[in-house]
This record gives sequence, structure tokens and C-alpha cells, in this order.
Amino acid sequence: MKPLFFICLSCCLYLSNVKAQDASLALQKKPLLNTQIINDQWSKVPDGLNVSFGSSNTRFARELPPGTDVEKVWNTKAWRGEKIHTQLLLWTNKDLSNISIKLYDLKDEQGHLLKKENIAAGMVKYVITDEFRDGCGYRKAKDFDSSYVADAIDSRLSATPLQKNNTQPIWVSVKIPSNTSPGHYKGFIQIKGEKDYHLPISIEVLNKTLPAPGKWHYDLDLWQHPAAIARVHKLPLWSKEHFSAMKAYYQMLADAGQKTITASIVNEPWGHQTYDDYPSLIKWTKKKDGSWTYDYSLFDQYIAFVMECGINERINCYSMVPWKIAFSYYDENLQKEAVFTDAIGTSTYINFWKTMLVDFTKHLKQKGWFSKTYIAMDERPMEAMKAVIKLLKETDKSWKIALAGEYHNEIEKDIDNYCIASRWDFPTAMLQKRKEQGKISTWYTCCTEPYPNAFSFSSPAESVWMGWYTAHKNMDGYVRWAYNSWTKNPLVDTRFTAWPAGDTYQVYPGPLSSIRFEKLIEGAQDFEKIQQLKAMYSKNNQGEKLKELNKALEIFEIKALGTTTADQMLKKVKPLLNL
Repeated sequence: MKPLFFICLSCCLYLSNVKAQDASLALQKKPLLNTQIINDQWSKVPDGLNVSFGSSNTRFARELPPGTDVEKVWNTKAWRGEKIHTQLLLWTNKDLSNISIKLYDLKDEQGHLLKKENIAAGMVKYVITDEFRDGCGYRKAKDFDSSYVADAIDSRLSATPLQKNNTQPIWVSVKIPSNTSPGHYKGFIQIKGEKDYHLPISIEVLNKTLPAPGKWHYDLDLWQHPAAIARVHKLPLWSKEHFSAMKAYYQMLADAGQKTITASIVNEPWGHQTYDDYPSLIKWTKKKDGSWTYDYSLFDQYIAFVMECGINERINCYSMVPWKIAFSYYDENLQKEAVFTDAIGTSTYINFWKTMLVDFTKHLKQKGWFSKTYIAMDERPMEAMKAVIKLLKETDKSWKIALAGEYHNEIEKDIDNYCIASRWDFPTAMLQKRKEQGKISTWYTCCTEPYPNAFSFSSPAESVWMGWYTAHKNMDGYVRWAYNSWTKNPLVDTRFTAWPAGDTYQVYPGPLSSIRFEKLIEGAQDFEKIQQLKAMYSKNNQGEKLKELNKALEIFEIKALGTTTADQMLKKVKPLLNL
């Protein structure tokens, strides 16, 4: 499922056995802690409960007091329609029970309210992570340093006990309704423990408005994995209960601006690189007389369902060119599943797919979905891609194609949705031409890049940084596998057998959001702000402001992260969005 084109051969050899290997992670020791260092730091902490705000770009360690990166007042600015966040930190050197958070309305000087229903406070949960080191490739947990890291956000908990010598972050989010009157809104969050604590909040709501996520220009594409949801919720695959459980996950993704449905049209389109199976939404059957039938009933049900959840702009169908050329189908003569393995570009391959594509094209047009459907591919050898493109265009010249991988000028004109690896750049003139043609141009990261990335150990600021980088490069958005390809026990251990921890998912079963997912949303919002401000400055002839914003974007080069953190870069330029 990864848009990954640099995996070593050894990775491919073990992927068929990922379940057994992933299960072995549970047998590894949990992270070891230096108790002497920990005790020394906690000995300096004032007795009882300590409270403060802390940066949302910091992953605070559970076993250590938060140090100096704290503040007693949350003072911030926001656009209407924006979702903002911070962290509320609780830490103690003794056991405490029944610590709870109470939220209140915020009010401006004119009496306008920012109601508490728009404020959420979620307990940040700790999971096991590892380290980047070599990035891609088979890894044994015992060979990599591991630690507990703050990532999952559980908004279902309103109270929690605090253990001695522990820090508990609370993720605080505020959604500013688009009809909020501009002004300074003030109030507080109450923490109830041995005594009551009141932490002040001051939000200046500016007279600028973000559109609803479904109308964002930023093109965030996180690949979905429906079977993983069935497994973690212990539900029969494709049952009514399974669809019901999926709804909250897909609505949460739609609220992040997701525009694309990930649809499998063959079994295991990524060669079973994931813990869970990835079955086809279409049932292929070879009849006794040699003809073919295609059952689209599940495909139709699934696509309609995801569209109802708010993800309805594109359908990316995977894949005519999977990593392992092995297409399964039911053979009526054999009375069992069979597998087609002939190479891409051969006459048998062309006949195998041409029959299906003709039928699929007709079906999609009947459903009214053809114009938004793409045959999506991970990179294969150039000649193979050319053969597939030729076959698609011969079937129907209006077929759209999506590709993730390296930049290839030879086929660029045929790729309607082109996502390039972070080490590549679109040629400037070509990128402008694609925009004029209405084509989509995005970029991705995977297990090959130490930064910027969205592993469970990555700096949260890097997910925001991605939005600024996208704006700087004049691209449309960011793509990442995967939204929810979970490990065996994702709420406990984010490590996988093949890639750095957290690489296979951005949210947790529940559904629970994560720090990195919330930061991806922040980066998308910043991208929207940048586009709006650029347009406004150009329209109003505010050349100096436009020049200042463009100059700020120039620092967002990936190589710069080798010497400057994403957090440091963002601190310099973020104020430009909230003038």
C-alpha cells in the first residue's frame, strides 16, 4: 500500500509473513528507563498537582516533568472557521485521583460567546515507538531503541488518575465557527483536583474566514484501509455493523479535507504489505465458457457510503500494476480461486484487463462516477507504465490516471493526478501548465525520509511544515499511506516489522485522533491562509506584504531541516498569517 519505490529486495521477501512477525513485537521488552535520572528531576518538582499550558509542537515525556517549555496563559489568534489547539499539562510527584477538566464558554467585550461546545479536551495517550535509523527495511524490535511517546488523543475521558512522577498532557482544541464575530474572547479552563485551578484563555478571532474543509484547496490524501477497521472492532467484514463502525473514521477524515476514496479493484493491490488483508471491492469471475463477469455490488455500496461521509471528489482505483503481478479471480471450471500472473504489456495481460476495463467503464458511466474515477498506480518500470497508459486510453480516451512515484517527463502529460516523492521537484513551467490544465500535482513522504515525516516519533511541527512546503513549491497537496493500516495492537505499540513506528497509520482505533493528524490539519489550514493572503495582497496592491510572505516561504526547503527544526522555522513565519 505504500507509495514507495526504493524498497530493497529483502523487504519484498518477507511481506507475506508480516502477521507472524508483527505479533513477535509483543514479545520484545518494553522501553527501559533510567530511574536515577528520572528521580533526580522529580525531586525538584513542587509537591502536589502542577498545571500549565505547553506547546502543541512538543511531545512531552510521560516519565519526566515538562521542564521550562510551559506557560500559564494560552494567548492566541485564529481565523473564523479555523481549528486551533494547545496542550494543557498536568504533572505530579505523588499519586492523585479524580483529576478532571471542566470547560466553559469564552466571551468577548460585547458579550458574544464562543460556546464551550466548540472546545474539546482529550487525554493524550502514550504508545511505544522506535527510531528512524535506516528507514525502510525489515527490522527486529530488539535492534532498535524504543520509548514511550505521546501521540493518541482520547476525547472520551473527562477524568483521570495521575500516578506519582508522571506527566499527563491534555490536548485542547477550539473550533471557531465561521459566523463568530471578530473580537477578543476570554475565559478559562478549570482543573479540578486537590483544589481548583483556573488557566486563562485569550483568543483573538480575526476578521478573516477559512472555508469548510470540503472546500479547501489543499489536497490531503491519506489512504484508507477498511478491513483494518473490521478487525480491530471484531466485526464481520462488509457487514452492516462494519459499515456503521467505519462512518466515524471517514467523517473524521473528511473533516481534515480528504478528497479521495481509496478503492481496491483487485485483491491485495500492494502485495500484502500490511498486517490486515486488503480484499478487492470487485468480484472477478471467469465463466465456464471463458467469458468474464464482474460483480460491482460491494464496490457500489462502499463508494456510495464513503461519499455520504463527505469524501466525494475522486475515486482512486488500485491497481493494474501492483508490486506483485498476481490477480486473483474465481474460475468456474476449476471451482476455486485462480491467479493470473502474466507480465504487464503481454498480449494475455492486455486481453485480461481490456475485457474488465470495457465493462468497468460502462458501469462507472451508468453510476455517473466515470469522470471522477482514476486508475491509480504505484511506480513500475517505464515500459510497463507506458503499456498500461496505452491500454487505458485505447479503452476510453477520457480515462484518468493517478500515479505516485518519481517524476517522469515522458509520461507526465498522461498523468492527471501526479504525486512525486519528496526528493523530486516538478519543473516550474510544467507545474504551471498542469495547474492551467486542472491537473493535480502533489508530493509524498514514506519510510525513506527521516524528515519531514509523520512517524509516531516525528516532531509534530513537521506535519505543519508540510503545508508550508507545499505552498512554497506551488503544489496542490500532500499524500501519505496510510490513514489506518494498523499494527496488531495499535493503541499500545506503533512499531511494525518493516518501517519506522507509526508509518502505517495516522489515527487510532476508536476512532481517536493523534497529535500528528491534528498537525496535518493545521498545515492544511496554513496552506489555505497562505493562498487567501496571496490573493488578497495581489488584489489590493499590497506588494510589500506579498513580498514578505513569499520571502518567508523560501526557507521551506527539505535540506534546511538538517540544521533547523520545523518548529524553529514555523515560529518565525506563523505570525504573518494572523496580522
